[in-house]
Amino acid sequence: MLRRVSKRVKSFWAQLALLSVEMIIVLVLFVIALMAFVYITRRVFVLNKTKLDTNVFNYLQAHVSDRNNDIMEVFTFLGTHQFLIPANLSLIAYFLFIRKHKWYSIKVPAIALSSLGLMFLLKGLFDRERPTVPLLFHAKGLSFPSGHALMSVTFYGLLIYMIFKSIKNPVLKWTLISLLIILIMIIGMSRVYLRVHYATDVIAGYCIGFLWLVFTVWMLNKIEKHSKRKFNKLVEQPELNTIRA
Repeated sequence: MLRRVSKRVKSFWAQLALLSVEMIIVLVLFVIALMAFVYITRRVFVLNKTKLDTNVFNYLQAHVSDRNNDIMEVFTFLGTHQFLIPANLSLIAYFLFIRKHKWYSIKVPAIALSSLGLMFLLKGLFDRERPTVPLLFHAKGLSFPSGHALMSVTFYGLLIYMIFKSIKNPVLKWTLISLLIILIMIIGMSRVYLRVHYATDVIAGYCIGFLWLVFTVWMLNKIEKHSKRKFNKLVEQPELNTIRA
């Protein structure tokens, strides 16, 4: 019994050692995001605690100005469907006709459409009303989780993944990644500043967006590898038959 347990432990650590530093970081962030989403959901919908939302609203209220209103409206636009739909279509066209990377042209719409479906599913499931007194305009739909936060993480997060995989220059790579992370954070903050979402909506959107992005990228990469192996077998099979003949 002890030997079996020992072998399993050794096997686990051997498999863990094969993981790259990047994979370990992603796994840790995945677990943190999952735990954060469960914690926030329980806090808001089971315990009915909204002190965090109130405190954030009060803090941002002190920074409301015409200038900040204009800035936040610009950033909130970068998370709307009016911007993200053309952005996704442009990215698909880029990988289809310029880079000619078939699998990226599949991954972009697959992640975008599945994220949209997940967002509507969760909003309907939790059925949380939006803040009653928006700053500038009323927003349609339900509040939890924030669609801007979720869709921003999946779209700009996919860009981060692509940049990490394709750009070799470390200075350029981490500069672009840092700018995109900041953009995601400000888009989420703009929704709370404009009082069309609670802070907990945005945090939940970030968590779900990250969880879904990691899962879909992992799944699509698995499908891509399987497809390439299957294609290689089909290509190699005629050669084998010729040799045998």
